[in-house]
Amino acid sequence: MKGFFNKVLHIDLTHKSYTYESIPDAVLEKYLGGKGLGTYLLYHRNPVGVDPFSPENLFIIDVGPATGTRIWSQSRFGVVSKSPATGGYGESYCGGTLAPQIKGCGVDAVLLSGKADRLTFLIVTEQGVSFQDASPMAGKESYETEDYLLSLSPAGAKAMVIGPAGENRVLCACIKHDKYRSLGRGGLGAVLGSKNVKGISFHGTKKAEVADEGLLLELNRIVAQKGNQSPVTKNYQNYGTPMQVAATNAAKCFPTRYWKAGHFEKWENLSADYMRSHFEITHHPCPNCFLKCTRTSRLKTGRHAGLTIDGPEFETIYALGGLNALESLEEVVWLNDLCDRLGLDTMTAGNLSAFTIEAFKAGKTDFQIDYNQPDRMAELFRLIAQREGVGEILAQGIRYAARAWGLEDIAIHVKGLEPAGFDPRVLKGMGLAYAVSVRGACHLRATFYKAELSGQIDPSQIEGKAKLFIDYEDRAALFDSMILCRFFRDFFLWDELSMLIKGTTGMDLDKEQLERIANRIIQLARLYNTREGLGPETDTLPQRFFREPTKEGAALREEELQYMLKEYNTIRRSREKGE
Repeated sequence: MKGFFNKVLHIDLTHKSYTYESIPDAVLEKYLGGKGLGTYLLYHRNPVGVDPFSPENLFIIDVGPATGTRIWSQSRFGVVSKSPATGGYGESYCGGTLAPQIKGCGVDAVLLSGKADRLTFLIVTEQGVSFQDASPMAGKESYETEDYLLSLSPAGAKAMVIGPAGENRVLCACIKHDKYRSLGRGGLGAVLGSKNVKGISFHGTKKAEVADEGLLLELNRIVAQKGNQSPVTKNYQNYGTPMQVAATNAAKCFPTRYWKAGHFEKWENLSADYMRSHFEITHHPCPNCFLKCTRTSRLKTGRHAGLTIDGPEFETIYALGGLNALESLEEVVWLNDLCDRLGLDTMTAGNLSAFTIEAFKAGKTDFQIDYNQPDRMAELFRLIAQREGVGEILAQGIRYAARAWGLEDIAIHVKGLEPAGFDPRVLKGMGLAYAVSVRGACHLRATFYKAELSGQIDPSQIEGKAKLFIDYEDRAALFDSMILCRFFRDFFLWDELSMLIKGTTGMDLDKEQLERIANRIIQLARLYNTREGLGPETDTLPQRFFREPTKEGAALREEELQYMLKEYNTIRRSREKGE
Protein backbone atom coordinates (compact mmCIF):
# COMPACT_ATOMS: atom_id res chain seq x y z
CA MET A 1 0.00 0.00 0.00
CA LYS A 2 1.31 3.48 -0.88
CA GLY A 3 2.82 5.35 2.07
CA PHE A 4 3.82 2.09 3.77
CA PHE A 5 6.36 -0.70 3.42
CA ASN A 6 3.73 -3.22 4.63
CA LYS A 7 6.38 -4.59 6.92
CA VAL A 8 6.99 -5.16 10.64
CA LEU A 9 10.45 -5.90 11.99
CA HIS A 10 10.08 -8.48 14.79
CA ILE A 11 13.11 -8.66 17.08
CA ASP A 12 13.27 -11.72 19.35
CA LEU A 13 15.52 -10.62 22.20
CA THR A 14 15.63 -14.02 23.88
CA HIS A 15 17.08 -15.76 20.84
CA LYS A 16 18.94 -12.74 19.40
CA SER A 17 17.12 -13.13 16.11
CA TYR A 18 14.84 -11.08 13.90
CA THR A 19 12.33 -11.57 11.12
CA TYR A 20 10.35 -9.35 8.78
CA GLU A 21 6.61 -9.88 8.77
CA SER A 22 4.17 -8.56 6.18
CA ILE A 23 1.16 -6.39 7.04
CA PRO A 24 -1.90 -6.87 4.81
CA ASP A 25 -3.34 -3.81 3.07
CA ALA A 26 -6.66 -4.58 4.74
CA VAL A 27 -5.17 -3.84 8.19
CA LEU A 28 -3.63 -0.55 7.07
CA GLU A 29 -6.85 0.51 5.34
CA LYS A 30 -8.75 0.05 8.60
CA TYR A 31 -6.16 1.36 11.09
CA LEU A 32 -3.55 3.37 9.13
CA GLY A 33 -0.09 3.36 10.78
CA GLY A 34 1.32 4.79 14.00
CA LYS A 35 -1.19 4.53 16.82
CA GLY A 36 -3.65 2.59 14.67
CA LEU A 37 -1.18 -0.09 13.62
CA GLY A 38 0.43 -0.20 17.07
CA THR A 39 -2.95 -0.66 18.76
CA TYR A 40 -3.91 -3.40 16.31
CA LEU A 41 -0.66 -5.29 16.97
CA LEU A 42 -0.93 -4.88 20.74
CA TYR A 43 -4.54 -6.03 20.89
CA HIS A 44 -4.12 -9.04 18.63
CA ARG A 45 -0.64 -10.19 19.64
CA ASN A 46 -0.06 -9.29 23.28
CA PRO A 47 -1.03 -12.15 25.63
CA VAL A 48 -4.16 -11.48 27.67
CA GLY A 49 -3.29 -10.48 31.24
CA VAL A 50 0.46 -10.41 30.60
CA ASP A 51 2.59 -8.75 33.26
CA PRO A 52 4.08 -5.50 31.88
CA PHE A 53 7.55 -6.72 32.89
CA SER A 54 7.12 -10.20 31.44
CA PRO A 55 9.30 -11.06 28.43
CA GLU A 56 6.02 -11.77 26.60
CA ASN A 57 4.85 -8.15 26.86
CA LEU A 58 5.43 -6.62 23.44
CA PHE A 59 7.22 -3.31 22.98
CA ILE A 60 6.08 -1.77 19.69
CA ILE A 61 7.73 1.18 17.94
CA ASP A 62 5.62 2.69 15.16
CA VAL A 63 5.77 5.32 12.44
CA GLY A 64 3.11 6.50 10.01
CA PRO A 65 2.56 7.08 6.31
CA ALA A 66 3.52 10.76 6.69
CA THR A 67 6.86 9.84 8.31
CA GLY A 68 9.83 10.55 6.11
CA THR A 69 7.91 12.74 3.67
CA ARG A 70 8.25 16.51 3.35
CA ILE A 71 4.94 17.11 5.16
CA TRP A 72 5.05 19.67 7.96
CA SER A 73 5.54 18.15 11.44
CA GLN A 74 6.08 14.57 10.18
CA SER A 75 9.18 13.79 12.26
CA ARG A 76 7.47 11.87 15.06
CA PHE A 77 7.29 8.26 16.20
CA GLY A 78 5.36 6.37 18.84
CA VAL A 79 5.68 3.46 21.24
CA VAL A 80 2.85 1.17 22.35
CA SER A 81 3.03 -1.47 25.07
CA LYS A 82 1.27 -2.60 28.22
CA SER A 83 1.96 0.10 30.79
CA PRO A 84 3.45 -0.84 34.16
CA ALA A 85 2.07 2.39 35.60
CA THR A 86 -1.56 1.55 34.83
CA GLY A 87 -1.62 -2.13 33.91
CA GLY A 88 -3.40 -1.16 30.70
CA TYR A 89 -2.84 0.44 27.33
CA GLY A 90 0.40 2.42 27.19
CA GLU A 91 1.40 4.85 24.46
CA SER A 92 3.80 7.73 24.05
CA TYR A 93 5.03 9.87 21.14
CA CYS A 94 8.17 11.85 20.49
CA GLY A 95 9.50 14.41 18.05
CA GLY A 96 13.12 15.08 17.15
CA THR A 97 15.21 13.43 14.46
CA LEU A 98 14.67 9.70 14.99
CA ALA A 99 11.38 9.00 13.18
CA PRO A 100 12.69 9.30 9.58
CA GLN A 101 15.55 6.95 10.47
CA ILE A 102 13.12 4.30 11.73
CA LYS A 103 11.02 4.54 8.57
CA GLY A 104 14.22 4.63 6.54
CA CYS A 105 14.98 1.08 7.68
CA GLY A 106 12.11 -0.02 5.44
CA VAL A 107 9.55 -0.83 8.15
CA ASP A 108 6.28 0.56 9.51
CA ALA A 109 6.76 -0.86 13.00
CA VAL A 110 9.35 -2.61 15.13
CA LEU A 111 8.14 -5.25 17.57
CA LEU A 112 10.33 -6.35 20.48
CA SER A 113 9.54 -9.60 22.27
CA GLY A 114 11.39 -11.70 24.83
CA LYS A 115 14.26 -10.59 27.06
CA ALA A 116 17.98 -10.26 26.37
CA ASP A 117 20.30 -12.32 28.58
CA ARG A 118 22.38 -9.24 29.41
CA LEU A 119 22.17 -5.48 29.02
CA THR A 120 21.99 -4.94 25.27
CA PHE A 121 22.04 -2.28 22.57
CA LEU A 122 20.15 -2.85 19.33
CA ILE A 123 21.50 -1.26 16.15
CA VAL A 124 18.91 -1.36 13.37
CA THR A 125 19.75 -0.58 9.74
CA GLU A 126 18.31 -1.36 6.32
CA GLN A 127 20.42 -4.53 6.36
CA GLY A 128 19.11 -5.90 9.66
CA VAL A 129 19.73 -5.87 13.41
CA SER A 130 22.97 -6.02 15.37
CA PHE A 131 22.96 -7.01 19.07
CA GLN A 132 25.70 -5.23 21.01
CA ASP A 133 26.89 -5.48 24.61
CA ALA A 134 25.65 -2.50 26.65
CA SER A 135 27.26 -3.48 29.96
CA PRO A 136 29.72 -0.53 29.85
CA MET A 137 26.67 1.72 30.20
CA ALA A 138 25.03 -0.18 33.08
CA GLY A 139 23.68 2.36 35.56
CA LYS A 140 24.80 5.30 33.40
CA GLU A 141 22.70 8.38 32.77
CA SER A 142 20.85 8.91 29.51
CA TYR A 143 23.07 11.59 27.92
CA GLU A 144 26.23 9.50 28.22
CA THR A 145 24.37 6.40 27.10
CA GLU A 146 23.04 8.01 23.93
CA ASP A 147 26.47 9.35 22.98
CA TYR A 148 28.02 5.91 23.55
CA LEU A 149 25.39 4.07 21.50
CA LEU A 150 25.73 6.52 18.61
CA SER A 151 29.51 5.97 18.66
CA LEU A 152 28.80 2.29 17.92
CA SER A 153 26.25 3.08 15.20
CA PRO A 154 26.59 4.15 11.55
CA ALA A 155 27.21 7.84 10.93
CA GLY A 156 23.92 9.71 10.85
CA ALA A 157 22.10 7.21 13.06
CA LYS A 158 19.71 8.39 15.78
CA ALA A 159 18.85 6.64 19.02
CA MET A 160 16.49 6.15 21.94
CA VAL A 161 17.86 5.17 25.35
CA ILE A 162 16.92 4.69 28.99
CA GLY A 163 18.60 5.97 32.13
CA PRO A 164 19.05 4.31 35.54
CA ALA A 165 15.32 4.59 36.27
CA GLY A 166 14.47 2.40 33.29
CA GLU A 167 17.06 -0.23 34.24
CA ASN A 168 15.59 -0.29 37.75
CA ARG A 169 12.02 -0.65 36.44
CA VAL A 170 10.78 2.55 38.03
CA LEU A 171 7.15 2.94 37.01
CA CYS A 172 7.67 6.51 35.76
CA ALA A 173 10.80 5.71 33.75
CA CYS A 174 10.85 7.42 30.36
CA ILE A 175 12.80 6.92 27.14
CA LYS A 176 15.12 9.69 25.93
CA HIS A 177 16.04 10.77 22.40
CA ASP A 178 18.18 13.66 21.13
CA LYS A 179 19.13 13.95 24.83
CA TYR A 180 16.22 16.17 25.82
CA ARG A 181 13.20 14.69 24.04
CA SER A 182 11.07 12.13 25.83
CA LEU A 183 8.69 9.27 25.42
CA GLY A 184 7.57 10.31 28.83
CA ARG A 185 4.38 8.82 30.14
CA GLY A 186 3.29 5.41 31.37
CA GLY A 187 6.63 3.89 32.37
CA LEU A 188 7.58 2.61 28.93
CA GLY A 189 11.25 3.10 29.79
CA ALA A 190 10.78 0.49 32.51
CA VAL A 191 9.37 -1.95 29.94
CA LEU A 192 12.50 -1.50 27.84
CA GLY A 193 14.61 -1.97 30.97
CA SER A 194 12.75 -5.16 31.86
CA LYS A 195 13.86 -6.53 28.49
CA ASN A 196 17.51 -5.68 29.24
CA VAL A 197 17.57 -3.18 26.38
CA LYS A 198 19.53 -0.04 27.25
CA GLY A 199 19.00 1.62 23.87
CA ILE A 200 18.17 1.24 20.19
CA SER A 201 19.68 3.14 17.27
CA PHE A 202 18.31 3.36 13.74
CA HIS A 203 19.88 4.30 10.45
CA GLY A 204 18.08 4.05 7.13
CA THR A 205 17.55 5.92 3.91
CA LYS A 206 14.64 4.05 2.32
CA LYS A 207 11.57 6.01 1.24
CA ALA A 208 8.08 4.56 0.99
CA GLU A 209 6.41 5.47 -2.30
CA VAL A 210 3.55 7.93 -1.80
CA ALA A 211 0.41 8.07 -3.92
CA ASP A 212 0.53 11.71 -5.04
CA GLU A 213 3.62 13.81 -4.39
CA GLY A 214 2.01 16.81 -6.08
CA LEU A 215 -0.99 16.71 -3.74
CA LEU A 216 1.33 16.61 -0.72
CA LEU A 217 3.23 19.64 -2.00
CA GLU A 218 -0.06 21.50 -2.41
CA LEU A 219 -1.05 20.47 1.12
CA ASN A 220 2.23 21.80 2.45
CA ARG A 221 1.54 25.11 0.71
CA ILE A 222 -1.95 25.32 2.24
CA VAL A 223 -0.68 24.51 5.73
CA ALA A 224 2.18 27.00 5.43
CA GLN A 225 -0.26 29.71 4.31
CA LYS A 226 -2.49 28.96 7.29
CA GLY A 227 0.53 29.10 9.57
CA ASN A 228 1.68 32.44 8.19
CA GLN A 229 -1.73 33.94 8.84
CA SER A 230 -2.23 32.52 12.32
CA PRO A 231 -1.18 34.17 15.59
CA VAL A 232 -0.66 30.64 16.91
CA THR A 233 2.55 30.40 14.89
CA LYS A 234 4.09 33.55 16.37
CA ASN A 235 3.05 32.52 19.86
CA TYR A 236 4.80 29.17 19.58
CA GLN A 237 7.86 30.73 17.95
CA ASN A 238 8.14 33.47 20.55
CA TYR A 239 7.05 31.70 23.71
CA GLY A 240 6.79 27.95 23.15
CA THR A 241 4.61 25.86 25.45
CA PRO A 242 5.57 27.92 28.57
CA MET A 243 3.08 30.52 27.30
CA GLN A 244 0.49 28.31 29.01
CA VAL A 245 1.80 29.37 32.44
CA ALA A 246 0.22 32.80 32.04
CA ALA A 247 -2.95 31.46 30.41
CA THR A 248 -3.64 28.81 33.05
CA ASN A 249 -2.93 31.15 35.95
CA ALA A 250 -5.27 33.73 34.43
CA ALA A 251 -7.95 31.03 34.18
CA LYS A 252 -7.05 29.81 37.70
CA CYS A 253 -6.51 26.24 36.49
CA PHE A 254 -2.72 26.01 37.08
CA PRO A 255 -2.37 23.15 39.61
CA THR A 256 -0.55 24.45 42.66
CA ARG A 257 0.61 22.89 45.95
CA TYR A 258 -0.50 19.39 45.05
CA TRP A 259 -3.82 20.32 43.52
CA LYS A 260 -5.00 22.64 46.30
CA ALA A 261 -5.14 25.80 44.20
CA GLY A 262 -5.38 26.89 40.58
CA HIS A 263 -3.28 30.03 40.86
CA PHE A 264 0.35 30.33 41.95
CA GLU A 265 1.26 33.68 43.47
CA LYS A 266 4.79 33.44 42.03
CA TRP A 267 3.71 32.30 38.58
CA GLU A 268 5.51 35.14 36.82
CA ASN A 269 8.82 33.63 37.99
CA LEU A 270 7.92 30.51 35.97
CA SER A 271 6.55 32.21 32.88
CA ALA A 272 7.60 32.42 29.25
CA ASP A 273 8.30 36.14 29.67
CA TYR A 274 10.72 35.29 32.48
CA MET A 275 12.45 32.79 30.22
CA ARG A 276 12.82 35.34 27.45
CA SER A 277 14.29 37.98 29.75
CA HIS A 278 16.55 35.80 31.92
CA PHE A 279 17.71 32.88 29.74
CA GLU A 280 19.79 32.71 26.60
CA ILE A 281 17.36 31.10 24.16
CA THR A 282 17.83 29.62 20.69
CA HIS A 283 15.32 27.69 18.58
CA HIS A 284 15.80 23.95 18.23
CA PRO A 285 12.88 22.79 16.06
CA CYS A 286 12.03 19.33 14.84
CA PRO A 287 12.66 18.74 11.12
CA ASN A 288 9.89 20.03 8.83
CA CYS A 289 8.46 22.39 11.44
CA PHE A 290 7.78 26.10 11.18
CA LEU A 291 6.29 26.44 14.68
CA LYS A 292 9.76 26.06 16.26
CA CYS A 293 8.24 25.58 19.72
CA THR A 294 11.29 23.83 21.15
CA ARG A 295 13.88 26.20 22.46
CA THR A 296 17.31 25.54 23.92
CA SER A 297 17.71 27.43 27.18
CA ARG A 298 21.03 28.40 28.74
CA LEU A 299 21.02 29.77 32.28
CA LYS A 300 22.98 33.00 32.47
CA THR A 301 23.14 33.58 36.24
CA GLY A 302 22.77 31.87 39.59
CA ARG A 303 24.08 28.64 41.01
CA HIS A 304 23.25 26.72 37.82
CA ALA A 305 24.76 29.28 35.42
CA GLY A 306 25.82 27.67 32.16
CA LEU A 307 23.37 24.77 32.41
CA THR A 308 21.78 24.17 28.99
CA ILE A 309 18.73 22.06 28.12
CA ASP A 310 15.91 21.94 25.61
CA GLY A 311 12.94 23.39 27.47
CA PRO A 312 11.56 23.50 30.02
CA GLU A 313 8.12 22.74 28.57
CA PHE A 314 4.88 23.81 30.21
CA GLU A 315 4.02 20.41 31.66
CA THR A 316 7.42 20.21 33.34
CA ILE A 317 6.99 23.73 34.73
CA TYR A 318 3.55 22.88 36.13
CA ALA A 319 4.66 19.58 37.69
CA LEU A 320 8.06 20.56 39.10
CA GLY A 321 7.17 24.20 39.65
CA GLY A 322 3.49 24.76 40.40
CA LEU A 323 2.70 21.54 42.24
CA ASN A 324 5.83 21.96 44.39
CA ALA A 325 5.52 25.77 44.69
CA LEU A 326 9.02 26.36 43.33
CA GLU A 327 9.62 30.07 43.01
CA SER A 328 12.56 29.85 40.59
CA LEU A 329 12.45 28.74 36.96
CA GLU A 330 16.20 28.17 37.15
CA GLU A 331 15.55 25.46 39.73
CA VAL A 332 12.89 23.93 37.48
CA VAL A 333 15.49 23.77 34.68
CA TRP A 334 18.00 22.11 37.00
CA LEU A 335 15.50 19.50 38.13
CA ASN A 336 14.35 19.00 34.52
CA ASP A 337 17.94 18.23 33.55
CA LEU A 338 18.30 15.81 36.48
CA CYS A 339 15.12 13.94 35.52
CA ASP A 340 16.31 13.73 31.91
CA ARG A 341 19.62 12.25 32.99
CA LEU A 342 18.00 9.73 35.33
CA GLY A 343 15.31 8.89 32.77
CA LEU A 344 12.32 10.02 34.86
CA ASP A 345 9.06 11.44 33.50
CA THR A 346 9.03 15.01 34.85
CA MET A 347 5.24 15.09 35.10
CA THR A 348 4.96 12.05 37.36
CA ALA A 349 8.15 12.97 39.24
CA GLY A 350 6.72 16.38 40.10
CA ASN A 351 3.43 14.86 41.20
CA LEU A 352 5.21 12.29 43.37
CA SER A 353 7.36 14.96 44.96
CA ALA A 354 4.36 17.13 45.87
CA PHE A 355 2.52 14.05 47.14
CA THR A 356 5.53 13.26 49.35
CA ILE A 357 5.39 16.78 50.78
CA GLU A 358 1.80 16.15 51.83
CA ALA A 359 2.75 12.72 53.17
CA PHE A 360 5.51 14.22 55.32
CA LYS A 361 3.14 16.88 56.64
CA ALA A 362 0.70 14.09 57.54
CA GLY A 363 3.39 12.12 59.37
CA LYS A 364 3.36 9.25 56.87
CA THR A 365 7.05 9.39 55.90
CA ASP A 366 10.22 10.52 57.62
CA PHE A 367 11.67 11.95 54.41
CA GLN A 368 11.77 15.67 55.26
CA ILE A 369 10.58 17.87 52.42
CA ASP A 370 8.45 20.98 52.04
CA TYR A 371 7.26 23.25 49.26
CA ASN A 372 9.89 25.31 47.43
CA GLN A 373 12.77 22.99 48.35
CA PRO A 374 14.50 22.05 45.07
CA ASP A 375 17.47 20.33 46.72
CA ARG A 376 15.18 17.96 48.61
CA MET A 377 13.29 17.29 45.40
CA ALA A 378 16.57 16.42 43.68
CA GLU A 379 17.48 14.00 46.46
CA LEU A 380 14.04 12.43 46.21
CA PHE A 381 14.37 11.95 42.46
CA ARG A 382 17.75 10.24 42.88
CA LEU A 383 16.25 7.90 45.47
CA ILE A 384 13.34 7.08 43.16
CA ALA A 385 15.63 6.33 40.22
CA GLN A 386 17.79 4.03 42.37
CA ARG A 387 14.83 2.59 44.31
CA GLU A 388 16.46 3.42 47.63
CA GLY A 389 14.78 4.40 50.91
CA VAL A 390 11.54 6.29 50.34
CA GLY A 391 12.28 6.00 46.62
CA GLU A 392 11.46 2.29 46.72
CA ILE A 393 7.87 3.17 47.63
CA LEU A 394 7.50 5.98 45.09
CA ALA A 395 9.20 3.98 42.31
CA GLN A 396 6.17 1.68 42.37
CA GLY A 397 3.83 4.49 41.39
CA ILE A 398 1.22 6.75 42.92
CA ARG A 399 -1.31 3.98 43.56
CA TYR A 400 1.17 1.90 45.54
CA ALA A 401 2.52 4.89 47.48
CA ALA A 402 -0.99 6.09 48.34
CA ARG A 403 -1.91 2.65 49.71
CA ALA A 404 1.38 2.30 51.58
CA TRP A 405 0.91 5.66 53.30
CA GLY A 406 -2.84 5.46 53.77
CA LEU A 407 -3.37 8.58 51.65
CA GLU A 408 -5.58 7.27 48.88
CA ASP A 409 -8.09 10.02 49.66
CA ILE A 410 -5.70 12.78 48.53
CA ALA A 411 -3.78 11.00 45.74
CA ILE A 412 -4.50 12.46 42.30
CA HIS A 413 -4.40 10.05 39.35
CA VAL A 414 -6.63 8.26 36.84
CA LYS A 415 -5.88 4.57 36.30
CA GLY A 416 -2.50 5.15 37.94
CA LEU A 417 -1.34 8.09 35.80
CA GLU A 418 -1.29 11.65 37.09
CA PRO A 419 -3.05 14.48 35.19
CA ALA A 420 -1.50 17.30 33.22
CA GLY A 421 -1.35 20.98 34.15
CA PHE A 422 -5.02 21.83 33.56
CA ASP A 423 -7.31 21.55 36.58
CA PRO A 424 -10.59 19.82 35.64
CA ARG A 425 -12.50 21.68 38.32
CA VAL A 426 -12.09 24.73 36.07
CA LEU A 427 -11.74 23.19 32.60
CA LYS A 428 -14.51 20.63 32.92
CA GLY A 429 -13.94 19.18 29.48
CA MET A 430 -10.47 18.25 30.69
CA GLY A 431 -12.23 16.22 33.36
CA LEU A 432 -13.83 14.20 30.58
CA ALA A 433 -10.46 14.00 28.82
CA TYR A 434 -8.68 12.62 31.87
CA ALA A 435 -11.48 10.15 32.60
CA VAL A 436 -11.73 8.55 29.15
CA SER A 437 -8.06 8.60 28.15
CA VAL A 438 -6.94 5.00 27.78
CA ARG A 439 -3.44 5.62 29.13
CA GLY A 440 -4.66 7.36 32.29
CA ALA A 441 -5.11 11.08 32.95
CA CYS A 442 -3.82 12.56 29.69
CA HIS A 443 -4.13 15.98 28.06
CA LEU A 444 -2.74 14.94 24.68
CA ARG A 445 -5.30 12.39 23.51
CA ALA A 446 -7.53 15.34 22.58
CA THR A 447 -5.74 18.55 23.71
CA PHE A 448 -9.17 19.83 24.71
CA TYR A 449 -7.65 22.50 26.92
CA LYS A 450 -7.20 24.43 23.67
CA ALA A 451 -10.96 24.55 23.06
CA GLU A 452 -11.70 25.66 26.63
CA LEU A 453 -8.92 28.19 27.12
CA SER A 454 -9.38 29.77 23.68
CA GLY A 455 -13.10 30.44 24.17
CA GLN A 456 -14.26 27.95 21.56
CA ILE A 457 -16.47 26.49 24.29
CA ASP A 458 -17.27 27.67 27.81
CA PRO A 459 -15.08 25.74 30.30
CA SER A 460 -18.06 25.35 32.65
CA GLN A 461 -20.43 24.04 29.95
CA ILE A 462 -21.52 20.44 30.41
CA GLU A 463 -24.31 19.75 27.91
CA GLY A 464 -23.04 19.17 24.38
CA LYS A 465 -19.39 19.28 25.40
CA ALA A 466 -18.73 15.62 24.57
CA LYS A 467 -19.58 16.20 20.91
CA LEU A 468 -16.86 18.80 20.45
CA PHE A 469 -14.48 16.77 22.58
CA ILE A 470 -14.92 13.77 20.29
CA ASP A 471 -14.13 15.93 17.27
CA TYR A 472 -10.83 16.84 18.91
CA GLU A 473 -10.17 13.28 20.03
CA ASP A 474 -10.88 11.83 16.58
CA ARG A 475 -8.50 14.22 14.84
CA ALA A 476 -5.86 13.51 17.48
CA ALA A 477 -6.15 9.76 16.85
CA LEU A 478 -5.58 10.38 13.15
CA PHE A 479 -2.64 12.68 13.93
CA ASP A 480 -1.07 9.87 15.97
CA SER A 481 -1.69 7.36 13.21
CA MET A 482 -0.16 9.40 10.39
CA ILE A 483 2.03 10.66 12.69
CA LEU A 484 1.81 14.47 13.05
CA CYS A 485 2.56 16.94 15.83
CA ARG A 486 -0.40 17.97 18.00
CA PHE A 487 0.47 21.64 17.73
CA PHE A 488 -0.50 21.60 14.04
CA ARG A 489 -4.13 20.90 15.05
CA ASP A 490 -5.24 24.34 13.82
CA PHE A 491 -3.73 23.74 10.40
CA PHE A 492 -4.66 20.11 9.68
CA LEU A 493 -8.44 20.11 9.94
CA TRP A 494 -10.66 17.47 8.32
CA ASP A 495 -10.07 18.61 4.74
CA GLU A 496 -6.32 18.71 5.24
CA LEU A 497 -6.30 15.29 6.88
CA SER A 498 -8.24 13.93 3.92
CA MET A 499 -5.67 15.42 1.55
CA LEU A 500 -2.82 13.99 3.60
CA ILE A 501 -4.22 10.47 3.60
CA LYS A 502 -5.03 10.62 -0.11
CA GLY A 503 -1.60 12.00 -0.97
CA THR A 504 0.28 9.39 1.04
CA THR A 505 -1.88 6.24 0.76
CA GLY A 506 -4.15 6.95 -2.20
CA MET A 507 -7.32 6.41 -0.13
CA ASP A 508 -9.92 9.08 -0.90
CA LEU A 509 -11.85 9.44 2.36
CA ASP A 510 -14.43 11.99 3.45
CA LYS A 511 -14.93 13.25 7.02
CA GLU A 512 -17.41 10.52 7.93
CA GLN A 513 -15.05 7.80 6.74
CA LEU A 514 -12.18 9.39 8.66
CA GLU A 515 -14.31 9.55 11.79
CA ARG A 516 -15.03 5.85 11.48
CA ILE A 517 -11.31 5.03 11.27
CA ALA A 518 -10.60 7.22 14.31
CA ASN A 519 -13.47 5.67 16.25
CA ARG A 520 -12.23 2.17 15.36
CA ILE A 521 -8.74 2.95 16.69
CA ILE A 522 -9.97 4.62 19.87
CA GLN A 523 -12.46 1.90 20.68
CA LEU A 524 -9.92 -0.88 20.06
CA ALA A 525 -7.62 0.73 22.61
CA ARG A 526 -10.55 0.90 25.05
CA LEU A 527 -11.31 -2.76 24.37
CA TYR A 528 -7.71 -3.58 25.20
CA ASN A 529 -8.08 -1.82 28.55
CA THR A 530 -11.33 -3.63 29.30
CA ARG A 531 -9.66 -6.94 28.48
CA GLU A 532 -6.85 -6.11 30.91
CA GLY A 533 -9.20 -5.17 33.76
CA LEU A 534 -9.58 -1.42 33.19
CA GLY A 535 -13.24 -1.32 32.21
CA PRO A 536 -15.65 1.63 31.97
CA GLU A 537 -15.81 1.84 35.77
CA THR A 538 -12.26 3.23 35.70
CA ASP A 539 -13.32 6.13 33.44
CA THR A 540 -13.65 8.52 36.35
CA LEU A 541 -11.70 11.06 38.38
CA PRO A 542 -10.27 11.07 41.91
CA GLN A 543 -13.03 11.66 44.47
CA ARG A 544 -11.00 14.56 45.82
CA PHE A 545 -11.82 16.54 42.68
CA PHE A 546 -15.54 16.15 43.42
CA ARG A 547 -15.48 16.88 47.15
CA GLU A 548 -12.78 19.56 47.32
CA PRO A 549 -12.99 22.84 45.39
CA THR A 550 -9.82 24.69 44.46
CA LYS A 551 -8.65 27.44 46.81
CA GLU A 552 -10.28 29.90 44.39
CA GLY A 553 -13.63 28.08 44.66
CA ALA A 554 -13.80 26.14 41.38
CA ALA A 555 -15.70 22.87 41.71
CA LEU A 556 -16.68 19.87 39.61
CA ARG A 557 -19.65 17.75 40.62
CA GLU A 558 -19.58 14.01 39.96
CA GLU A 559 -22.95 14.18 38.20
CA GLU A 560 -21.45 16.70 35.75
CA LEU A 561 -18.77 14.22 34.76
CA GLN A 562 -21.36 11.43 34.52
CA TYR A 563 -23.45 13.56 32.16
CA MET A 564 -20.47 14.15 29.86
CA LEU A 565 -19.51 10.48 30.01
CA LYS A 566 -23.02 9.42 29.02
CA GLU A 567 -22.98 11.77 26.02
CA TYR A 568 -19.50 10.57 25.08
CA ASN A 569 -20.34 6.87 25.20
CA THR A 570 -23.62 7.36 23.34
CA ILE A 571 -21.81 9.00 20.42
CA ARG A 572 -19.04 6.41 20.38
CA ARG A 573 -21.49 3.49 20.43
CA SER A 574 -23.60 5.02 17.66
CA ARG A 575 -20.56 5.13 15.41
CA GLU A 576 -19.77 1.50 16.07
CA LYS A 577 -23.12 0.57 14.53
CA GLY A 578 -21.85 1.86 11.22
CA GLU A 579 -19.00 -0.66 11.19
